Amino acid sequence: MKNYSYIGISFVILVFGIWAVSEFSARLKGPDFYTGNPVPNFSFTNQHGQTVTNETYEGKVYLVEFFFTTCPSICPIMNQNMKKIQDAFYGNPEFGIASITIDPKHDTPEVLKKYAENYGAKHPHWHFLTGDKEAIYKLSNEGFKLYSAEEESAPGGFEHSGLFALIDKDGNIRSRFDEFGNPKIYYNGLEDDEIEMLKEDIKKLL
Repeated sequence: MKNYSYIGISFVILVFGIWAVSEFSARLKGPDFYTGNPVPNFSFTNQHGQTVTNETYEGKVYLVEFFFTTCPSICPIMNQNMKKIQDAFYGNPEFGIASITIDPKHDTPEVLKKYAENYGAKHPHWHFLTGDKEAIYKLSNEGFKLYSAEEESAPGGFEHSGLFALIDKDGNIRSRFDEFGNPKIYYNGLEDDEIEMLKEDIKKLL
């Protein structure tokens, strides 16, 4: 009888152990992540005059934002918050940021370099990108479905969202689900709680 008891207890422990490992792994991966579309191919020029493409970010978890250097409203807040995220992952070669200007006529590599320096952008994989105007707007509005447009009545002459896109190591847009089970898709680059949430999710994807 004792042998049967030991076998029964061992079986229970084994089952519990398997469940515990599975549960721990799930928690380690964090909230169930939504997997969106892969990022379309792109090729732009960074603040150092170097060509940057999807392959530059291959094997990295990275963020994408659309901004412009003369933006008088939300861009300064977005990039102050992006700097906080940079600092949290500074030195990690598997993390990166793509800050893409929607005003390529003004935002040359030289302008972007000075802008990057002013914001303390020191991570080697934080690229401030400029390039063909049509390609940028196509990537923003069609590729990411993040609205960007020239608009004379808007502050600075352009309209765009204050959202950050999170990309995994395989080049897919990722996000967590909200309390109603709907994918967030993007993270609000203007809200402190969203920035903390984003840091957590970057860690899990890394």
